Amino acid sequence: MCGIFGIAVSRHAALNRGDFNALLHKLYLLSESRGKESAGLHLLLPGSSAAWTIKGALPASELIETAEFKSTLSSGLDLAYDNGTGLLHQPVIVVAHSRLVTNGRAELPVNNQPVRSGTVTIVHNGIVVNVDDLWASRPDLRRTAEVDTEVIAAILAESMSRTSDPIESTRDGFRSLKGAASIAWTHGSTPVLTLATNTGDLFFAAMPDALGVIFASEQFILDTALKSVANTLPSLRSQRLDPGNVLCIEVTDTPAITSASLNAATAGETPRFSGKENTEVSHLEVSAASRAPTFTVLSSQADETLLRYNETTMRNIRRCTCCVLPETFPFISFDKEGVCNYCHRYQRKFDLAREREAKADFIRSMQRFRSQDGTADVLVPFSGGRDSCYGLHLIKKEFGLNPITYTYDWGMVTDLARRNIARFCGSLGVQNILVSADIRKKRENIRKNVAAWLKRPDLGIVPLFMAGDKHFHMMMSMLRRQTGINLNIWSVNPLENTDFKVGLCGVKPEFEKKHVDQLSLTNKAKLLAYYGRGVLLNPRYLNSSISDTVSAYFSYYIEPRGDYFSLFHYVVWDENVVNDVICNQYDFERAPDSTSTWRIGDGTAPFYNYIYVSARGFSEFDTFRSNQIREGQMSRQEALEAVLVENRPRAQGLRWYFETIGLDFNEAIRVVNGLDTMGLHR
Repeated sequence: MCGIFGIAVSRHAALNRGDFNALLHKLYLLSESRGKESAGLHLLLPGSSAAWTIKGALPASELIETAEFKSTLSSGLDLAYDNGTGLLHQPVIVVAHSRLVTNGRAELPVNNQPVRSGTVTIVHNGIVVNVDDLWASRPDLRRTAEVDTEVIAAILAESMSRTSDPIESTRDGFRSLKGAASIAWTHGSTPVLTLATNTGDLFFAAMPDALGVIFASEQFILDTALKSVANTLPSLRSQRLDPGNVLCIEVTDTPAITSASLNAATAGETPRFSGKENTEVSHLEVSAASRAPTFTVLSSQADETLLRYNETTMRNIRRCTCCVLPETFPFISFDKEGVCNYCHRYQRKFDLAREREAKADFIRSMQRFRSQDGTADVLVPFSGGRDSCYGLHLIKKEFGLNPITYTYDWGMVTDLARRNIARFCGSLGVQNILVSADIRKKRENIRKNVAAWLKRPDLGIVPLFMAGDKHFHMMMSMLRRQTGINLNIWSVNPLENTDFKVGLCGVKPEFEKKHVDQLSLTNKAKLLAYYGRGVLLNPRYLNSSISDTVSAYFSYYIEPRGDYFSLFHYVVWDENVVNDVICNQYDFERAPDSTSTWRIGDGTAPFYNYIYVSARGFSEFDTFRSNQIREGQMSRQEALEAVLVENRPRAQGLRWYFETIGLDFNEAIRVVNGLDTMGLHR
């Protein structure tokens, strides 16, 4: 989920001080794309038994400009480099981090990386989903922070005290770990940098004669950074550390690079590295001057008794006699039997009789993209939701492709979704490229737009709250260029058609469209015009988010998509099968305030669905369940009972949403409750 990177060089490495600084600076700036909430550095001089760590709750680009960072880096390099020649005269190990906050608040320095436990210092990309179980199973270890990375560091430190072997200690760290982990760690008494991954999210370039290694979380980041030292080290080439492997870089006078499997048998092994356990390492930890955080003072605690939902009234509202769409649905009409026009115009999405043929067509279509050497051949958007999780399972396990997943984190991806991303990538050994927006800025944009909407509610404008995530498609185009992989497979469920969102803008449904996000040019223009009128009527939308909103529209509706495949055009989507696979094979985590496995990783869903239910008596669940009825996957009675439960307010999700964007829960809920002009919830 974060960016980790670093440099380890022995004293004979041809990396002068200027190139060292340029390379590290470039790695920081490039890795900031993976997380902007905190950053840090650990610098170890094994020959001097000295180490420095600096970290702060600010982006990498700001950290490296602080006086504290410059002073810390200079102190280490002054000792490592000869002032006269500018050449190394002792080995240097640097591990660094650019963080997207998952476990542990960035405001507490102990939660930021690098993390230290005993004589081990570590940077970690990923999420340990069983962190509490690991601590409970090891009562001999001391927990001091919220961040999940600390448990890995503690296990490594304890193991090193027994074995003095970084490879065996790394195996100990991964042995019971569940989730995703790509790590780089050092031991204060051992001249070794150790890299390991269970997902393949680590790339490294080894210098000739094993004189050093440069590493990063993404190949594009590493390759771009290496250009800054191309004149000095022209032979450097990046390679992937494959999932399930560990790499040890020994920076002594007889440098060595040793690779091994994380799963190799350990009986009778002899430690490979002799530590200096009696040598006391001098370690200095510095806190960078963080930018002042902004706080929103809320007028009161969330009053959940304000949430309204009248299930009896909802049960009795007039609905289609075939599906469960209510009379309040945009552009709905009923024939004399009470069947709605959406049922009459519906085109079946799945055909069980020809699924085998459709899968064969899909496999044939993939042949021209499939790699012959096991290298990555497809980009897979990965939100951590149930459909993207199931889709990744099929792409990797059933179709035998070699995916790189990518996640665009715009500030409303919940920790639950991140943990599910870690579960699946860790289990499948799949790389996950995280593209992190400026989350503080994105959340501030959401706050401004929701605050504007609350002053003049308009159901058609509600999708504006989610505009920030529509850059997913733009990020796909960027990653196609960076990786050279044009094939992208999306796990979009065609039953999740939510045309009512544009219907509330006066745009009629397009029953013949092939993709759920498809709109005709005429309807795109109508939609744009509706939003334009909305802004004129409510100038509060003319805030700092406007450029982000406009680019989101073009990303979603205009951005070219390359070789785009929608997986569930070829594979029948069946909820029972999907839930069985993701829950029973991968331990997919469910939300405590929802009975469904759908829409639980999206932090905005509890609010916008509460709006739609409050104002019109339906939500996305009504459209989804109605489509399941039309596909023959569910009876009308089953669907009705399901939506009556699924449309209940999600109090926990609503609290998280308003706390995250900094708006008053009670004030917002009162405004939304006022939209109930039909008495649906009284």
